Amino acid sequence: MNKYFKMLPGWVQSLIISIYNTYQYKVRHGGQYKQLRAVYKSFDKLDKPEWSKLQQDKLEKFLLFATSNSAWYAGCKNKLLSEFPILEKEDLINYLDKIQTITDSKGLVSYTGGTTGASMKVVYTKKDIQERYAILDNFRSLHGYELGKRTAWFSGKDLVTQKDVDSGICFRDDWINKIRFFSTFHINEKNFVTYWNALCDFKPEFIVGFPSSVFLICKMAKERGATYPGLVKVFFPTAETVLAEHRAVIEEVLGCNLRDQYASSEGAPFILECKESNKHIHPLTGIFEVVDDDFNPCIRGQLLVTSFTTHGTPLIRYKIGDSVALSSRQHCSCGSTFPIVDSIDGRSNDFLVSPEYGQVNLGNISNSTKGVDGIICFQIVQRTLDEIEIFVVPGPKFNSFQKEKFISALRARMGAEVRFVFNLVKSIPTEKSGKFRIVKNLID
Repeated sequence: MNKYFKMLPGWVQSLIISIYNTYQYKVRHGGQYKQLRAVYKSFDKLDKPEWSKLQQDKLEKFLLFATSNSAWYAGCKNKLLSEFPILEKEDLINYLDKIQTITDSKGLVSYTGGTTGASMKVVYTKKDIQERYAILDNFRSLHGYELGKRTAWFSGKDLVTQKDVDSGICFRDDWINKIRFFSTFHINEKNFVTYWNALCDFKPEFIVGFPSSVFLICKMAKERGATYPGLVKVFFPTAETVLAEHRAVIEEVLGCNLRDQYASSEGAPFILECKESNKHIHPLTGIFEVVDDDFNPCIRGQLLVTSFTTHGTPLIRYKIGDSVALSSRQHCSCGSTFPIVDSIDGRSNDFLVSPEYGQVNLGNISNSTKGVDGIICFQIVQRTLDEIEIFVVPGPKFNSFQKEKFISALRARMGAEVRFVFNLVKSIPTEKSGKFRIVKNLID
């Protein structure tokens, strides 16, 4: 279908996108959306005893629904949450027909991007979708966003061809809702001017999408000394872990605030960043269990999520593959009493393995470029313990001295036993989803 879509003239494609998106917005914002939006707005200032009781009530109702309607959970009736089995990604892939409570035709199907190796499918009820958008829209409205405000969107939509980009077009427009959808598959040195001109010409108030894609454009602009002429109020990143360098460069080049959020295509509960730059678990969207490798509770560890907005495909103690660090802080100057997360560390396989030091996380790998000039983007691939491949897209300032600084920083993190294979490349491909991965851990 996408092949035939791309054969249509660009203006016809934008017309179809405008009409289709407007239909989708009606589905997402119809039904109980307005009522749910008002409910979640009223939740923002609840104190802990109030939201704790509401959370427990929602949990009990959700578990009763799941055990009454899903064959997968039928044997768990009257059990406590801690007594439910852990749900693995492989279970969702192999046994979806037993887990889901409605057929595909009666629900709304969502696919994950598959950046961890396998794309997955889940089925939502319409109310699930309306509730998730009520939560998300309430969060974004706190930072000034409403549907209809000029927005640039960078996600995994495969909308344009290289021929389009060569002719100066790297996007398709939703004219009705004032959204410009940028391709994330063609962002590189060669195409920078096309992307920068399209962004500057559109002058969005808000930007939504993959932080790695927006960062890459901003990094290339910074290398060239390009100045953004518009006024972006907020960038809302999606689908990827936000690194400190992402935040610093994007905010510097675009002059905007970055407000992070955590959820997932599968339907995870929400973690949302407030105006004071603290990330809050939203306890009315689900339960977050932070556990170690033996599944014992801990402060920093992997996540098991139970999401109250997944009635179509119940997620109960779902091992989502991400890790977080909980904060000891009990209060936030924004006024919210919701629990605070110190960091969202991303996928549990977003790390390298050092024979000397063990696991080296994504943030430490990203920080190895501090003080190194001229790297537009890089990717590190590890297939064995004793060797990693480094791919670097160089800018004008990159030279042998900068290369040695980079390798030296990596060696300090990986140890003396690791051999580095260094490659200068013109571009680094994204995943099939359009996301860009800094680290690819392929060790079996």
